[in-house]
Amino acid sequence: MPPEVNPRLTFERLFGTTDTSLAPEVRARRAQYRKSILDMVRGDTQKLVGTLGSSDKRKIDEYLYSIREIERRIESAENNHHEVTPGIEKPAGIPIDFREYANLTFDLLLLAFQTDLTRLCTLVLGREGSMRVYPEIGIPDPHHPLTHHRNNPDWIEKVVQINILHAQLFASFIKKLKETPDGDCSLLDNSMIVYSSGLGDGNRHTHEDLPVLLLGRGGGSFKPGRHIVYKKGTPITNLYLTMLDRIGVRPEKLGDSTGMVDQLS
Repeated sequence: MPPEVNPRLTFERLFGTTDTSLAPEVRARRAQYRKSILDMVRGDTQKLVGTLGSSDKRKIDEYLYSIREIERRIESAENNHHEVTPGIEKPAGIPIDFREYANLTFDLLLLAFQTDLTRLCTLVLGREGSMRVYPEIGIPDPHHPLTHHRNNPDWIEKVVQINILHAQLFASFIKKLKETPDGDCSLLDNSMIVYSSGLGDGNRHTHEDLPVLLLGRGGGSFKPGRHIVYKKGTPITNLYLTMLDRIGVRPEKLGDSTGMVDQLS
């Protein structure tokens, strides 16, 4: 599914779009107007699918399913908005300040877990090829070109400062997870949180020796607080395969995985 960059839209997907300040008849009328666009174009969609090959049909099915799933979640959230309250105001949109933007998105992720509206989230702090600048920490240079530092110490230091900022924001999120009760323990204790990068060295675009953090206890599945070095060439998908196993999903293979990793329990 495509990523959502607008915190307001993320909020609405989690908690619905109902404005409780409106009169019930106004909300009902708006709900009728929002009737699924897919229902309106059903005939055209069926005609189109009839002209496609099997691969394209599968893509259309996946796309339509993803939209239906979003609609279902919004409808469910709106029908139960009295039972699940977010505890924060609906975001106005995309904040300009990166710290505010990241913290708001982390808060939405925390709320999604806390209210059990979803149990799986992926958050990208910096896209590949990102041209974001960081005036908040005195760095006006775009992120991605800086990572091709060619051993320039000034550029390396700027990349370090950006990485520190990202890590600090992530640490704040982890602290909130740890402080959030979940049954007899914390939300962090019942979670599996991976923080990593797709590259080990941005300057050379190498994807070996990735810096990977696995936080949380996974409901007692993991023993945190250790640094484990695995055999060179171990696919990162081995970790993901192990995490899936801990939640009862057991595919034989995941991507280029060669088996599960050990020493985590």
